[in-house]
Amino acid sequence: MTDSLGPRLKVGVVVPATNTSMQPELEALRPVGVTNHTGRMLTADYSLVEGIDTLVDGYRESTRRAIETIVPCKPDTIVIGFSPEIYWDGPESHAPVLNSLKEAAGGLPVVMSPDAFDAALTLHRARRVAVITPYLAVGDDSVSRFFTDSGYDVVRVQGLGCSSPEKISHVSEAELRDAVREIDGPDVDAIVQVGTNVAMGRVAAAAEEWLGKPVVTNNTVLYWHALRQNGIPDRVRGFGSLLAEH
Repeated sequence: MTDSLGPRLKVGVVVPATNTSMQPELEALRPVGVTNHTGRMLTADYSLVEGIDTLVDGYRESTRRAIETIVPCKPDTIVIGFSPEIYWDGPESHAPVLNSLKEAAGGLPVVMSPDAFDAALTLHRARRVAVITPYLAVGDDSVSRFFTDSGYDVVRVQGLGCSSPEKISHVSEAELRDAVREIDGPDVDAIVQVGTNVAMGRVAAAAEEWLGKPVVTNNTVLYWHALRQNGIPDRVRGFGSLLAEH
């Protein structure tokens, strides 16, 4: 017997309590026979103006606890919708954090943003990237340093200046279009957007049409990587070339 609604794949999704964008975006990406099962991290709406340290510290243990709420439904894989800890501590912290989360998941495969972005950018043969973040300057610097230390040439970074995690979901499509135009240029192979509370999937699809280059968004790349890693080849249109063509 298999799950009646998710016979092909059951995806566990961990999101912060303040995040209102990731769950609906991932539902829109879901192929027939695949189901998503969300566990929320119990977190406060910390100020990003005062720095990201408090946010990261508060999220570490709550991530593991959220995973523990998902495991009983027996998902096939778990997607982690929070990554500032990795960006903050650098690429060398990724393997220990990933192993820790796999342990919390009882050995289930765990999908995180660094691996998903790297897979997508490698597929697109993109080394020179422009990055959109939801953060203020201190967060922008951490993200830029992470991609640089991972072997990418970060041409430009555009922070959206959100004052708290909950406010990230308030960023409009018009603001995102402006950010794309601001950081694009002939010296950029691909545009990358980090932050799972930014609803940018449909904007990215439109932007690729007039830019003629990949626009890789956080929610789409995480779900794409989870699907492909688990043998789901379905093409999903409307959210960019990554899911529509690869």
